[in-house]
Amino acid sequence: MSSAPMFEARSIEQIPDHERHGRPLSLLTLWFASNFQINGLVTGAIAIAVGLSVPQALLALVIGNLLGGLFMAYHSAQGPKLGLAQMIQSRAQFGFVGAIVPYAVVVIMYLGFAVAGGLVAGPAIASALGTTRDVGIVVYNVVVLAVAVFGYRLIHAISRAISLLSLVAFVVIAVAVLGRLHLHAAPSAGAGAFLLAVSIAASWQITWAPYVSDYSRYLPASTRTSTTVAFTYVGSAIGGALIMAIGALAAALNANAVNANPIGFLAGQVSPIHEALVALLLLSLVPASAESPYGAFLTALAAVTPRGLVSSTRTARTIFVVAFTVVSLVLTLALPATILTDFENVILFLLYLLVPWTAINLTDYYLVRRGRYDVAGILDANGPYGRLQAGPLAIYVVTILVELPFVNSALYEGPIARALDGADISWIVGLVVATIAYLAWARARGLLVARAPGTAPA
Repeated sequence: MSSAPMFEARSIEQIPDHERHGRPLSLLTLWFASNFQINGLVTGAIAIAVGLSVPQALLALVIGNLLGGLFMAYHSAQGPKLGLAQMIQSRAQFGFVGAIVPYAVVVIMYLGFAVAGGLVAGPAIASALGTTRDVGIVVYNVVVLAVAVFGYRLIHAISRAISLLSLVAFVVIAVAVLGRLHLHAAPSAGAGAFLLAVSIAASWQITWAPYVSDYSRYLPASTRTSTTVAFTYVGSAIGGALIMAIGALAAALNANAVNANPIGFLAGQVSPIHEALVALLLLSLVPASAESPYGAFLTALAAVTPRGLVSSTRTARTIFVVAFTVVSLVLTLALPATILTDFENVILFLLYLLVPWTAINLTDYYLVRRGRYDVAGILDANGPYGRLQAGPLAIYVVTILVELPFVNSALYEGPIARALDGADISWIVGLVVATIAYLAWARARGLLVARAPGTAPA
Protein backbone atom coordinates (compact mmCIF):
# COMPACT_ATOMS: atom_id res chain seq x y z
CA MET A 1 0.00 0.00 0.00
CA SER A 2 1.30 3.47 -0.81
CA SER A 3 2.58 5.65 2.01
CA ALA A 4 1.49 8.78 0.15
CA PRO A 5 -0.48 11.14 2.42
CA MET A 6 -4.25 11.27 2.03
CA PHE A 7 -4.06 15.09 2.19
CA GLU A 8 -2.39 15.76 -1.17
CA ALA A 9 0.72 17.95 -1.12
CA ARG A 10 1.23 18.40 -4.87
CA SER A 11 -0.44 20.60 -7.47
CA ILE A 12 0.71 21.45 -11.02
CA GLU A 13 4.40 20.63 -10.61
CA GLN A 14 5.75 17.40 -12.05
CA ILE A 15 5.16 14.43 -9.74
CA PRO A 16 8.60 13.03 -8.74
CA ASP A 17 9.30 9.37 -9.48
CA HIS A 18 9.58 8.47 -5.79
CA GLU A 19 6.00 9.70 -5.21
CA ARG A 20 4.49 7.72 -8.07
CA HIS A 21 2.13 4.96 -6.94
CA GLY A 22 -1.01 3.06 -7.81
CA ARG A 23 -2.20 0.77 -10.58
CA PRO A 24 -4.01 1.54 -13.84
CA LEU A 25 -7.00 -0.44 -12.56
CA SER A 26 -7.79 2.56 -10.35
CA LEU A 27 -8.65 4.50 -13.51
CA LEU A 28 -11.42 2.04 -14.34
CA THR A 29 -13.22 2.58 -11.02
CA LEU A 30 -12.65 6.34 -11.05
CA TRP A 31 -14.06 6.85 -14.53
CA PHE A 32 -16.86 4.37 -14.04
CA ALA A 33 -17.93 6.22 -10.88
CA SER A 34 -17.59 9.62 -12.59
CA ASN A 35 -19.91 8.56 -15.41
CA PHE A 36 -22.28 6.23 -13.61
CA GLN A 37 -24.26 8.91 -11.78
CA ILE A 38 -27.53 10.78 -11.95
CA ASN A 39 -26.38 13.52 -14.35
CA GLY A 40 -25.36 10.87 -16.87
CA LEU A 41 -28.80 9.33 -16.53
CA VAL A 42 -30.50 12.66 -17.20
CA THR A 43 -28.30 13.09 -20.28
CA GLY A 44 -29.42 9.70 -21.58
CA ALA A 45 -33.04 10.76 -21.18
CA ILE A 46 -32.48 13.42 -23.86
CA ALA A 47 -32.34 10.68 -26.50
CA ILE A 48 -36.02 9.95 -25.82
CA ALA A 49 -36.83 13.66 -25.68
CA VAL A 50 -35.55 14.21 -29.23
CA GLY A 51 -38.02 11.62 -30.52
CA LEU A 52 -36.10 8.35 -30.68
CA SER A 53 -37.72 5.03 -29.89
CA VAL A 54 -36.15 3.06 -27.04
CA PRO A 55 -34.12 0.74 -29.35
CA GLN A 56 -32.92 3.71 -31.38
CA ALA A 57 -32.01 5.63 -28.24
CA LEU A 58 -30.05 2.74 -26.77
CA LEU A 59 -28.08 2.24 -29.99
CA ALA A 60 -27.32 5.96 -30.38
CA LEU A 61 -26.17 6.32 -26.78
CA VAL A 62 -23.87 3.30 -26.99
CA ILE A 63 -22.31 4.52 -30.25
CA GLY A 64 -21.81 8.04 -28.88
CA ASN A 65 -20.14 6.88 -25.68
CA LEU A 66 -17.89 4.42 -27.49
CA LEU A 67 -16.75 7.07 -29.98
CA GLY A 68 -16.41 10.00 -27.60
CA GLY A 69 -14.71 7.84 -24.99
CA LEU A 70 -11.77 7.26 -27.32
CA PHE A 71 -10.78 10.92 -27.28
CA MET A 72 -10.99 11.37 -23.51
CA ALA A 73 -9.20 8.07 -22.83
CA TYR A 74 -6.15 8.91 -24.94
CA HIS A 75 -5.47 11.89 -22.67
CA SER A 76 -4.93 9.44 -19.82
CA ALA A 77 -1.48 8.35 -21.01
CA GLN A 78 -0.21 11.91 -20.66
CA GLY A 79 -0.40 11.69 -16.86
CA PRO A 80 2.13 8.89 -16.21
CA LYS A 81 4.44 9.92 -19.05
CA LEU A 82 4.68 13.61 -18.13
CA GLY A 83 3.68 13.58 -14.46
CA LEU A 84 1.60 16.71 -15.04
CA ALA A 85 -2.02 17.71 -14.57
CA GLN A 86 -4.11 17.91 -17.73
CA MET A 87 -4.62 21.55 -18.61
CA ILE A 88 -1.10 22.79 -17.87
CA GLN A 89 0.05 20.65 -20.79
CA SER A 90 -1.73 23.16 -23.05
CA ARG A 91 1.29 25.43 -22.61
CA ALA A 92 3.18 23.21 -25.05
CA GLN A 93 0.63 24.03 -27.78
CA PHE A 94 -0.59 27.55 -26.95
CA GLY A 95 2.28 29.05 -24.95
CA PHE A 96 2.38 30.09 -21.30
CA VAL A 97 -0.01 33.03 -21.75
CA GLY A 98 -1.95 31.64 -24.71
CA ALA A 99 -3.02 28.60 -22.69
CA ILE A 100 -5.11 30.90 -20.50
CA VAL A 101 -7.78 30.86 -23.24
CA PRO A 102 -8.62 27.14 -22.87
CA TYR A 103 -8.05 27.45 -19.10
CA ALA A 104 -10.85 30.02 -18.88
CA VAL A 105 -13.29 27.86 -20.86
CA VAL A 106 -12.57 24.86 -18.65
CA VAL A 107 -12.89 26.73 -15.33
CA ILE A 108 -16.28 28.09 -16.42
CA MET A 109 -17.30 24.54 -17.33
CA TYR A 110 -16.15 23.26 -13.93
CA LEU A 111 -18.24 25.92 -12.21
CA GLY A 112 -21.24 25.10 -14.38
CA PHE A 113 -21.11 21.43 -13.50
CA ALA A 114 -20.78 22.29 -9.81
CA VAL A 115 -23.93 24.40 -9.97
CA ALA A 116 -25.81 21.74 -11.93
CA GLY A 117 -24.86 19.14 -9.31
CA GLY A 118 -26.31 21.32 -6.57
CA LEU A 119 -29.53 21.84 -8.51
CA VAL A 120 -29.95 18.06 -8.82
CA ALA A 121 -28.85 17.08 -5.31
CA GLY A 122 -30.42 19.90 -3.29
CA PRO A 123 -34.09 18.89 -3.60
CA ALA A 124 -33.30 15.21 -2.97
CA ILE A 125 -31.31 15.97 0.18
CA ALA A 126 -34.08 18.31 1.33
CA SER A 127 -36.65 15.56 0.90
CA ALA A 128 -34.49 12.99 2.70
CA LEU A 129 -33.75 15.27 5.66
CA GLY A 130 -37.16 16.92 5.80
CA THR A 131 -35.69 20.37 5.29
CA THR A 132 -35.61 23.09 2.64
CA ARG A 133 -34.04 22.96 -0.82
CA ASP A 134 -31.52 25.63 0.18
CA VAL A 135 -30.33 23.60 3.17
CA GLY A 136 -30.04 20.57 0.91
CA ILE A 137 -27.86 22.51 -1.50
CA VAL A 138 -25.61 23.68 1.35
CA VAL A 139 -25.20 20.12 2.67
CA TYR A 140 -24.29 18.87 -0.80
CA ASN A 141 -21.65 21.58 -1.28
CA VAL A 142 -20.07 20.95 2.13
CA VAL A 143 -19.61 17.24 1.36
CA VAL A 144 -18.10 17.97 -2.06
CA LEU A 145 -15.80 20.61 -0.57
CA ALA A 146 -14.46 18.19 2.05
CA VAL A 147 -13.51 15.61 -0.59
CA ALA A 148 -11.97 18.13 -3.01
CA VAL A 149 -9.81 19.72 -0.32
CA PHE A 150 -8.08 16.40 0.38
CA GLY A 151 -7.47 15.87 -3.32
CA TYR A 152 -6.20 13.02 -5.46
CA ARG A 153 -6.10 10.00 -3.14
CA LEU A 154 -9.44 10.61 -1.46
CA ILE A 155 -11.17 11.15 -4.80
CA HIS A 156 -9.77 7.83 -6.02
CA ALA A 157 -10.69 6.03 -2.77
CA ILE A 158 -14.27 7.29 -2.80
CA SER A 159 -14.62 6.39 -6.47
CA ARG A 160 -13.63 2.79 -5.75
CA ALA A 161 -16.33 2.45 -3.10
CA ILE A 162 -19.04 4.37 -4.91
CA SER A 163 -18.56 2.63 -8.26
CA LEU A 164 -19.84 -0.62 -6.75
CA LEU A 165 -22.59 1.00 -4.67
CA SER A 166 -23.82 2.99 -7.67
CA LEU A 167 -23.87 -0.10 -9.84
CA VAL A 168 -26.05 -1.94 -7.31
CA ALA A 169 -28.43 1.01 -6.92
CA PHE A 170 -28.92 1.65 -10.62
CA VAL A 171 -29.29 -2.04 -11.48
CA VAL A 172 -32.10 -2.30 -8.91
CA ILE A 173 -33.73 0.79 -10.42
CA ALA A 174 -33.28 -0.49 -13.99
CA VAL A 175 -34.99 -3.77 -13.13
CA ALA A 176 -37.89 -1.88 -11.53
CA VAL A 177 -38.23 0.46 -14.52
CA LEU A 178 -38.18 -2.43 -16.99
CA GLY A 179 -40.92 -4.14 -14.98
CA ARG A 180 -43.17 -1.09 -15.40
CA LEU A 181 -42.21 -0.17 -18.94
CA HIS A 182 -44.52 -1.25 -21.74
CA LEU A 183 -42.89 -0.68 -25.09
CA HIS A 184 -45.28 0.21 -27.86
CA ALA A 185 -44.53 0.28 -31.54
CA ALA A 186 -43.30 3.81 -32.16
CA PRO A 187 -42.43 5.49 -35.42
CA SER A 188 -38.71 5.59 -36.00
CA ALA A 189 -37.18 9.04 -35.81
CA GLY A 190 -35.09 10.28 -38.70
CA ALA A 191 -31.34 10.14 -39.09
CA GLY A 192 -31.06 13.71 -37.82
CA ALA A 193 -32.45 12.88 -34.38
CA PHE A 194 -30.34 9.72 -34.21
CA LEU A 195 -27.12 11.61 -35.00
CA LEU A 196 -28.08 14.29 -32.50
CA ALA A 197 -28.35 11.66 -29.75
CA VAL A 198 -25.01 10.16 -30.80
CA SER A 199 -23.46 13.62 -30.59
CA ILE A 200 -24.92 14.30 -27.14
CA ALA A 201 -23.42 11.07 -25.79
CA ALA A 202 -20.07 11.67 -27.51
CA SER A 203 -19.97 15.23 -26.19
CA TRP A 204 -20.57 13.95 -22.66
CA GLN A 205 -17.42 11.84 -22.99
CA ILE A 206 -15.35 14.65 -24.52
CA THR A 207 -16.38 16.81 -21.56
CA TRP A 208 -14.09 14.67 -19.40
CA ALA A 209 -10.99 15.42 -21.52
CA PRO A 210 -9.80 18.38 -19.37
CA TYR A 211 -9.99 16.18 -16.26
CA VAL A 212 -8.25 13.03 -17.42
CA SER A 213 -4.53 13.13 -16.64
CA ASP A 214 -5.22 14.89 -13.33
CA TYR A 215 -6.09 11.39 -12.10
CA SER A 216 -3.32 9.41 -13.81
CA ARG A 217 -0.32 11.65 -13.14
CA TYR A 218 0.72 9.79 -9.97
CA LEU A 219 1.00 6.44 -11.76
CA PRO A 220 4.56 5.19 -12.37
CA ALA A 221 6.16 6.61 -15.51
CA SER A 222 6.72 3.03 -16.72
CA THR A 223 2.96 2.43 -16.96
CA ARG A 224 2.12 1.31 -20.49
CA THR A 225 0.12 3.75 -22.60
CA SER A 226 -2.13 0.98 -23.89
CA THR A 227 -2.99 -0.15 -20.35
CA THR A 228 -3.72 3.35 -19.09
CA VAL A 229 -5.89 4.18 -22.08
CA ALA A 230 -7.75 0.85 -21.93
CA PHE A 231 -8.76 1.09 -18.27
CA THR A 232 -9.81 4.73 -18.69
CA TYR A 233 -11.80 3.92 -21.82
CA VAL A 234 -13.63 0.92 -20.38
CA GLY A 235 -14.55 2.74 -17.18
CA SER A 236 -15.74 5.90 -18.90
CA ALA A 237 -17.36 4.59 -22.08
CA ILE A 238 -19.07 1.59 -20.49
CA GLY A 239 -20.12 3.57 -17.42
CA GLY A 240 -21.53 6.33 -19.62
CA ALA A 241 -23.33 3.95 -21.98
CA LEU A 242 -24.93 1.96 -19.16
CA ILE A 243 -26.17 4.93 -17.16
CA MET A 244 -27.51 6.69 -20.26
CA ALA A 245 -29.32 3.52 -21.28
CA ILE A 246 -31.05 3.48 -17.89
CA GLY A 247 -31.88 7.16 -18.40
CA ALA A 248 -33.49 6.42 -21.76
CA LEU A 249 -35.58 3.64 -20.22
CA ALA A 250 -36.65 5.89 -17.35
CA ALA A 251 -37.58 8.69 -19.76
CA ALA A 252 -39.66 6.24 -21.81
CA LEU A 253 -41.57 5.54 -18.60
CA ASN A 254 -42.02 9.19 -17.55
CA ALA A 255 -39.82 11.83 -19.17
CA ASN A 256 -41.33 14.75 -17.26
CA ALA A 257 -40.65 13.14 -13.89
CA VAL A 258 -37.05 12.34 -14.83
CA ASN A 259 -36.49 15.96 -15.79
CA ALA A 260 -38.27 17.48 -12.77
CA ASN A 261 -36.88 15.35 -9.92
CA PRO A 262 -34.72 12.51 -11.21
CA ILE A 263 -33.53 11.22 -7.84
CA GLY A 264 -36.99 11.23 -6.27
CA PHE A 265 -38.60 9.60 -9.30
CA LEU A 266 -36.01 6.85 -9.64
CA ALA A 267 -35.89 5.98 -5.94
CA GLY A 268 -39.68 5.91 -5.95
CA GLN A 269 -39.62 2.99 -8.39
CA VAL A 270 -38.52 0.76 -5.49
CA SER A 271 -40.57 2.18 -2.63
CA PRO A 272 -39.58 -0.39 0.05
CA ILE A 273 -35.97 0.86 -0.06
CA HIS A 274 -36.71 4.40 -1.20
CA GLU A 275 -34.57 6.11 1.46
CA ALA A 276 -31.57 3.85 0.86
CA LEU A 277 -31.74 4.46 -2.88
CA VAL A 278 -31.94 8.23 -2.41
CA ALA A 279 -28.76 8.04 -0.32
CA LEU A 280 -26.97 5.92 -2.92
CA LEU A 281 -28.06 8.14 -5.80
CA LEU A 282 -26.76 11.18 -3.92
CA LEU A 283 -23.48 9.42 -3.19
CA SER A 284 -23.13 8.68 -6.90
CA LEU A 285 -22.71 12.41 -7.50
CA VAL A 286 -19.77 12.84 -5.11
CA PRO A 287 -16.77 11.70 -7.23
CA ALA A 288 -17.64 13.74 -10.32
CA SER A 289 -18.73 16.69 -8.18
CA ALA A 290 -15.44 16.76 -6.24
CA GLU A 291 -13.47 16.62 -9.49
CA SER A 292 -14.81 20.04 -10.52
CA PRO A 293 -13.33 22.22 -7.72
CA TYR A 294 -10.18 20.08 -7.68
CA GLY A 295 -9.67 20.47 -11.43
CA ALA A 296 -10.55 24.16 -11.27
CA PHE A 297 -7.80 24.65 -8.67
CA LEU A 298 -5.17 22.97 -10.85
CA THR A 299 -6.27 24.91 -13.93
CA ALA A 300 -6.48 28.31 -12.22
CA LEU A 301 -3.10 27.77 -10.58
CA ALA A 302 -1.55 27.04 -13.98
CA ALA A 303 -2.78 30.44 -15.15
CA VAL A 304 -1.05 32.40 -12.38
CA THR A 305 2.14 30.51 -11.50
CA PRO A 306 4.69 28.66 -13.64
CA ARG A 307 5.29 25.57 -11.51
CA GLY A 308 2.93 25.49 -8.53
CA LEU A 309 3.21 26.29 -4.85
CA VAL A 310 5.08 23.30 -3.50
CA SER A 311 5.49 24.60 0.05
CA SER A 312 1.89 25.75 0.48
CA THR A 313 -0.21 23.59 -1.85
CA ARG A 314 -2.55 22.32 0.87
CA THR A 315 -3.31 25.82 2.11
CA ALA A 316 -3.73 27.18 -1.41
CA ARG A 317 -6.02 24.32 -2.46
CA THR A 318 -8.14 24.69 0.67
CA ILE A 319 -8.57 28.43 0.16
CA PHE A 320 -9.36 28.03 -3.55
CA VAL A 321 -11.82 25.16 -3.07
CA VAL A 322 -13.63 27.07 -0.33
CA ALA A 323 -13.86 30.16 -2.55
CA PHE A 324 -14.98 28.08 -5.55
CA THR A 325 -17.63 26.38 -3.42
CA VAL A 326 -18.91 29.70 -2.09
CA VAL A 327 -19.32 31.05 -5.64
CA SER A 328 -21.00 27.82 -6.74
CA LEU A 329 -23.26 27.87 -3.70
CA VAL A 330 -24.33 31.48 -4.23
CA LEU A 331 -25.14 30.82 -7.89
CA THR A 332 -27.05 27.62 -7.10
CA LEU A 333 -29.13 29.26 -4.38
CA ALA A 334 -29.93 32.17 -6.69
CA LEU A 335 -31.25 29.94 -9.46
CA PRO A 336 -34.77 28.49 -9.42
CA ALA A 337 -35.09 24.71 -9.41
CA THR A 338 -36.95 24.89 -12.73
CA ILE A 339 -33.89 26.25 -14.53
CA LEU A 340 -31.92 22.97 -14.41
CA THR A 341 -32.63 21.98 -18.01
CA ASP A 342 -31.85 25.44 -19.39
CA PHE A 343 -28.69 25.66 -17.30
CA GLU A 344 -27.46 22.28 -18.49
CA ASN A 345 -28.04 23.44 -22.08
CA VAL A 346 -25.64 26.33 -21.46
CA ILE A 347 -23.00 23.93 -20.12
CA LEU A 348 -23.46 21.57 -23.05
CA PHE A 349 -22.96 24.49 -25.43
CA LEU A 350 -19.55 25.09 -23.84
CA LEU A 351 -18.54 21.63 -25.02
CA TYR A 352 -18.26 22.93 -28.56
CA LEU A 353 -15.35 25.02 -27.27
CA LEU A 354 -13.58 21.92 -25.92
CA VAL A 355 -13.51 19.94 -29.17
CA PRO A 356 -10.75 21.97 -30.89
CA TRP A 357 -8.69 21.98 -27.68
CA THR A 358 -8.78 18.19 -27.29
CA ALA A 359 -7.93 17.73 -30.99
CA ILE A 360 -4.95 20.08 -30.79
CA ASN A 361 -3.70 18.61 -27.51
CA LEU A 362 -3.92 14.98 -28.66
CA THR A 363 -2.49 15.73 -32.11
CA ASP A 364 0.49 17.46 -30.52
CA TYR A 365 1.10 14.59 -28.10
CA TYR A 366 0.62 11.60 -30.41
CA LEU A 367 1.36 12.86 -33.92
CA VAL A 368 3.65 15.89 -33.57
CA ARG A 369 5.94 15.49 -30.54
CA ARG A 370 5.15 11.80 -29.95
CA GLY A 371 5.11 12.17 -26.19
CA ARG A 372 8.54 13.81 -25.99
CA TYR A 373 8.36 17.10 -24.11
CA ASP A 374 10.69 19.28 -22.10
CA VAL A 375 8.67 19.16 -18.88
CA ALA A 376 10.94 21.73 -17.22
CA GLY A 377 10.23 23.97 -20.21
CA ILE A 378 6.47 23.57 -19.75
CA LEU A 379 6.92 24.75 -16.16
CA ASP A 380 8.96 27.80 -17.22
CA ALA A 381 7.10 31.01 -18.08
CA ASN A 382 9.94 31.93 -20.46
CA GLY A 383 10.63 28.39 -21.63
CA PRO A 384 10.99 26.88 -25.10
CA TYR A 385 7.24 26.71 -25.73
CA GLY A 386 6.96 30.49 -25.71
CA ARG A 387 4.48 32.83 -24.11
CA LEU A 388 1.95 33.10 -26.93
CA GLN A 389 1.57 30.77 -29.91
CA ALA A 390 -0.63 32.66 -32.36
CA GLY A 391 -0.98 29.76 -34.81
CA PRO A 392 -2.65 27.25 -32.46
CA LEU A 393 -4.82 29.99 -30.95
CA ALA A 394 -6.01 30.97 -34.43
CA ILE A 395 -6.72 27.31 -35.24
CA TYR A 396 -8.70 27.01 -32.00
CA VAL A 397 -10.86 30.05 -32.78
CA VAL A 398 -11.35 29.25 -36.47
CA THR A 399 -12.36 25.67 -35.64
CA ILE A 400 -15.07 26.93 -33.29
CA LEU A 401 -16.38 29.18 -36.07
CA VAL A 402 -16.35 26.27 -38.53
CA GLU A 403 -18.29 24.14 -36.03
CA LEU A 404 -21.13 26.63 -35.59
CA PRO A 405 -23.09 25.89 -38.80
CA PHE A 406 -23.17 22.21 -37.79
CA VAL A 407 -24.35 22.82 -34.21
CA ASN A 408 -27.79 21.76 -33.04
CA SER A 409 -28.46 22.63 -29.42
CA ALA A 410 -31.29 24.07 -27.38
CA LEU A 411 -29.55 27.45 -27.60
CA TYR A 412 -28.66 27.54 -31.28
CA GLU A 413 -29.22 25.53 -34.45
CA GLY A 414 -26.83 26.08 -37.32
CA PRO A 415 -28.01 26.20 -40.94
CA ILE A 416 -26.23 22.98 -41.94
CA ALA A 417 -27.61 21.12 -38.92
CA ARG A 418 -31.07 22.36 -39.89
CA ALA A 419 -30.56 21.16 -43.46
CA LEU A 420 -29.48 17.76 -42.10
CA ASP A 421 -32.80 17.34 -40.28
CA GLY A 422 -31.32 18.35 -36.93
CA ALA A 423 -28.20 16.16 -37.12
CA ASP A 424 -25.34 17.60 -35.07
CA ILE A 425 -21.97 16.55 -36.45
CA SER A 426 -20.13 19.65 -35.24
CA TRP A 427 -17.84 17.65 -32.94
CA ILE A 428 -16.72 15.48 -35.86
CA VAL A 429 -16.10 18.54 -38.02
CA GLY A 430 -14.21 20.22 -35.17
CA LEU A 431 -11.98 17.24 -34.52
CA VAL A 432 -11.09 16.85 -38.20
CA VAL A 433 -10.49 20.55 -38.91
CA ALA A 434 -8.39 21.18 -35.80
CA THR A 435 -6.30 18.03 -36.31
CA ILE A 436 -5.50 18.74 -39.96
CA ALA A 437 -4.84 22.44 -39.36
CA TYR A 438 -2.59 21.85 -36.36
CA LEU A 439 -0.61 19.15 -38.17
CA ALA A 440 -0.07 21.52 -41.09
CA TRP A 441 1.04 24.31 -38.76
CA ALA A 442 3.40 22.02 -36.84
CA ARG A 443 4.91 20.66 -40.06
CA ALA A 444 5.50 24.17 -41.36
CA ARG A 445 7.25 25.04 -38.10
CA GLY A 446 9.40 21.91 -38.25
CA LEU A 447 7.99 20.55 -34.99
CA LEU A 448 7.25 16.99 -36.10
CA VAL A 449 9.35 14.47 -34.19
CA ALA A 450 10.41 11.35 -36.07
CA ARG A 451 9.16 8.07 -34.67
CA ALA A 452 11.93 6.20 -32.88
CA PRO A 453 11.69 2.62 -31.57
CA GLY A 454 10.83 2.52 -27.90
CA THR A 455 10.22 6.25 -27.54
CA ALA A 456 6.90 6.95 -29.24
CA PRO A 457 3.73 6.65 -27.18
CA ALA A 458 2.56 3.05 -27.41
